Amino acid sequence: MINVWNKKSQKLLLLLAGISLLAVLMAGCGTGENNTVPESKTVPAEEAPVAAEAEQASTEEAQATATYPLVIKDELGHEVTIPAKPTRIFAPILEDSLASLGIKPVVQWSNGARIQEYLQDQLADVPVITFTKGLPPASEAVMSYTPDLIILHNKNFAENGIYEQYSKIAPTYVFQSATTDFSHSLLTLGEMLGEQEKAAEVLAGYAEKVATAKEKLGTVIEGKKAAVIRFNSKGMFFMTSDYFSGYVLAHDLGLSQPESIQGSTAAVSYEVLPKLDVDYIFLVKDGNSGDTTLNELKESSIWKSTPAVKNGNVFETASEYWLTGGVIAQSKVIDDIVSFMTP
Repeated sequence: MINVWNKKSQKLLLLLAGISLLAVLMAGCGTGENNTVPESKTVPAEEAPVAAEAEQASTEEAQATATYPLVIKDELGHEVTIPAKPTRIFAPILEDSLASLGIKPVVQWSNGARIQEYLQDQLADVPVITFTKGLPPASEAVMSYTPDLIILHNKNFAENGIYEQYSKIAPTYVFQSATTDFSHSLLTLGEMLGEQEKAAEVLAGYAEKVATAKEKLGTVIEGKKAAVIRFNSKGMFFMTSDYFSGYVLAHDLGLSQPESIQGSTAAVSYEVLPKLDVDYIFLVKDGNSGDTTLNELKESSIWKSTPAVKNGNVFETASEYWLTGGVIAQSKVIDDIVSFMTP
């Protein structure tokens, strides 16, 4: 009885094994082209990085070919044709936005007193061109850098025939005011420079930073008002919510400004200080040029009677990134505010 069962068991096992093998072969081979298993190819470990870089370069080249020539209308209505992906960019006062995209300009801007120190970890090897009275004419100094794209951050930079001169050197794009809404201007730069994905990624990171800061600040800033006062050799001025650190406070963090400040371009007078209806005041020195004005203010009895001063809610900085725009600068402003206002 046992022997018979063993023979039957052996036959049954052989039959099941055959069926399993057949099923595997049918699944692996198939009958159509879509079911064909591609030949496996192993790339040696030492060749893998080179192969990856070559593939990435090929992909970027294909994307550039698809994007350019790019025809885009600037914010003054000029039709700008960018024939190929720009590599030599002249964009004074937009170096922050370029750096956030991982791009070095062909030359960087200086106001004549100092360069943008907070960007020098990325731009230390970039030559400097100095503007002491606004954008210079299309001189040999600019032409010597042979830019293949010029980007002007403000419509005022295009006045008095400057745009016509610059557009003869290279395609020239003009913003109405790139620093008023740096999110929009960064996306536009991303489009012109073939870095749309990077621009979106940078803005997403900034939005996350803002959300984290607001969570840390909590009720400290909820429903509160603030003013930013800038000091330079000409006096002291309110920075409105339209630009730079004023924009960060009002639009990003929600520290509103009183109506008396909005749209103000005049110097701040001592008479308005006691009436300044704000919970916090931020004092920003423009280098050393505002030292005298600031020291005189702090010694005055009027200043000492200002509500925010009496409550100990005044914060002082000389960091130049409070006086410029872009993701990097405004991220640093947020870091300062969190540091100032939380234990």
